[in-house]
Amino acid sequence: MHPNSGPALFWVNLNRQITALLLMISIACFSSLTASAAADGPRSPIRHVIVIVGENHSFDNLFGAYRPVHGQSVFNLLSEGIISQDGTPGPHFNKAEQWQALGHDKYSIAPMRTHPYAHLPQPNTTFAAGQPPGVPDPRFPANLPNGPFQLTKYTAYQLSYTGDPAHRFFQMWQQFDEGHNDLFVWNAVTIGFGSEAQAPPVPFTDQSTRQGGVAMGFYNMSQGDAPVFKFIADHYAMSDNFHQGIMGGTGASFIYLGTGDLAFYEDGNGKPLTPLKKQIEDPDPWPGSNNWYKQDGYRSGSYVNCSDQSQPGVAAILQYLRRQHRAPNCAPGHYYLVNNYGPAYNPDGTLIDVKLHPNTLPPQSLPNIGEALSRAGISWKYYIGGLSHGGANDAWCSVCNPLQYSKSIMTTSLHANITGVADFYRDAEAGRLPAVAFVRPYEPYSGHPANSAMSAYEYFVLSIANAVIKHPKLFADSAIFVTFDEGGGYYDSGYIQPLDFFGDGTRIPLMVISPYVKPGTIDHTYADHASILKFIEWNWNLAPLSKRSRDNLPNPVSSTGDPYVPSNGPAIGDLRGIFDFSRRRVDNPLILPDGI
Repeated sequence: MHPNSGPALFWVNLNRQITALLLMISIACFSSLTASAAADGPRSPIRHVIVIVGENHSFDNLFGAYRPVHGQSVFNLLSEGIISQDGTPGPHFNKAEQWQALGHDKYSIAPMRTHPYAHLPQPNTTFAAGQPPGVPDPRFPANLPNGPFQLTKYTAYQLSYTGDPAHRFFQMWQQFDEGHNDLFVWNAVTIGFGSEAQAPPVPFTDQSTRQGGVAMGFYNMSQGDAPVFKFIADHYAMSDNFHQGIMGGTGASFIYLGTGDLAFYEDGNGKPLTPLKKQIEDPDPWPGSNNWYKQDGYRSGSYVNCSDQSQPGVAAILQYLRRQHRAPNCAPGHYYLVNNYGPAYNPDGTLIDVKLHPNTLPPQSLPNIGEALSRAGISWKYYIGGLSHGGANDAWCSVCNPLQYSKSIMTTSLHANITGVADFYRDAEAGRLPAVAFVRPYEPYSGHPANSAMSAYEYFVLSIANAVIKHPKLFADSAIFVTFDEGGGYYDSGYIQPLDFFGDGTRIPLMVISPYVKPGTIDHTYADHASILKFIEWNWNLAPLSKRSRDNLPNPVSSTGDPYVPSNGPAIGDLRGIFDFSRRRVDNPLILPDGI
C-alpha cells in the first residue's frame, strides 16, 4: 500500500499513460451515452455521479488558508485568525495551541491536560520518500511555534514528501479531546501509530514514535499551494463541513464509504465471531508509561466490541456519548474493525490465504452500495489504480475498495464491476461511463503523506475531471465529487458531531464539479462520507442500505446562528444544498490553473 521506491520513474510512466489516454479522448468522436438507470430515472438532472477519493488530509491541512470568492464564507485557520495570509501565526493563534497531558491508568479521550507545549517537537520524517526514516526532519526547525505551520515554507510544494501523522481510531478520539482539538501533538509523540503489543522504547523521547509535530502542518492556498484544488473551489463548489465518517484510518473509512457502517468479525453470513485476542484493541496505557497503548497497531489490535463496557477503551467513549445523549450503535457481541485489515478476497475473487496474511477481515455480509445499485438496475463501477486485467501491481491499495470486502460482490459476477483506472478513460471516451463511478487513484497519486504528495493527487483529479468536462454531453448531466478517505491525523479546527461510538471524524475536503453548482459555492451543511450514499439514494430512489447504516440519519436542521452544528443531531446531509438544479451552467471551464 505504501511503495516508496522509484516514485519518480513511476510518475513518468504513468504520466505518459494518462497523457496518451487523454489525447485519445480529445480526438475521439463522442458517442451517445449508455449508462443505465432505474426505470423511472433519477430525480435530478444528474445521471452520472463520479466519486474520486484520495488519502489522508484534513480540511485545514488543505484549505486552511483558502480565501473564498463571490461573497462566500469559510470556517478555516485563516478566517478564525489562527494564521495570517502569509502563513505566520495570526492574532488568535492560541486557539490551536497544543497541550501536554497525562495518561497513566485507563484510556481516556480527555486525559488531564498539564500545560501547553513551549514549541512544537521537530516534525519527523516517519517514512517520507527520499528522506532518512524515523528521524527529526532536518528541513523543519526544532522550535516551531506551538500551532499550525506552513509546510511549504520549508519544502517545495510540487512532489514534496513529508512525514505521515498518526491516524488510528483511539488516537483520533484523543486528538479530538471532546471538541478542544488540542491533543494532536501529545497523542502523536506518546503513542503514534501504536505499540504493536511491545513495551515502550527506552529511553523514550518526543521522537520515539517517529512523529514530532508533523500533524500541525498545512498548505497555503493564499501563497500559491494546491492550485488545482483552489481552481475547483473558485470555479465550482465545496463544503467546509464535510467529515470522515469514523475516527480511524483508511481501511475502515473506505468500508464506511461503501456501506455507511462498520465491518465486523463474522462467519461470512452475518453471525458475529470473536477474533484472536492479539487482534483486539487495548488502548489502556502500558504500566509506567504515559499513554503507550498496550495493544494497538497495524500488526496488532484493530477490533473493538463496544457493546461491552468492560472492554479496554470502550467506557471512555460511552461516557462521552451519554453526556451528549447519543446512542453507541453497537450490536451485542460484535467486534468491529476500526482500523486497517485487508479484505478476504484477492481482486479476482479468490480467497486470501489467512496463514500468510493473518490480519485479514473475514468475508463480509454487510449491505453495500454496489448491491443496492445492481438490484435497482443502475450501472456502477469501482475504478482503482494499480489494477488491470492482468492483476494488481504495487500502485494498488489493498484496503481502498469497500466492495472487495463483500461476499456478495466478490463471489458473484458483480466483481467484474471492479476494474482499473485506465478503463475509466476508455469508458469516458466510448460514452459508456456507468451511472455511479468510484475512482481510487494509483497509490503514488493518492496524496497519502510520505509516499505520495498533494500535487500528485491534484494531477490525478485534473486528469479524471477534464476527461469528463471536455465532453459537453457527458458533463451536462454529471456531478464529480472529489474528497479524501480521512484526515490523516492532521490538525483541524472544525466542529465534529458526536454520532455514535465510531465518530463522526475529522473534517476533510469535499469539492463538487458540476454544471449544476454556482461558481465559488461553499456549503456549510453538516455531512460525512455517508452523505454521498444519501445523495445517490435520493437521486435514484433507493432505500437506506440497512436498518443501522448512517444513511438513515435525517438531514440537518441548522441551529440558530450556527450553520455548522445541527439542532436535530445526530444528522448528516445529503449534499443537495451544494447544487442548483434549476439551471445548468454553460461556462464550465476545464481545470487548467496557472502553473499546471
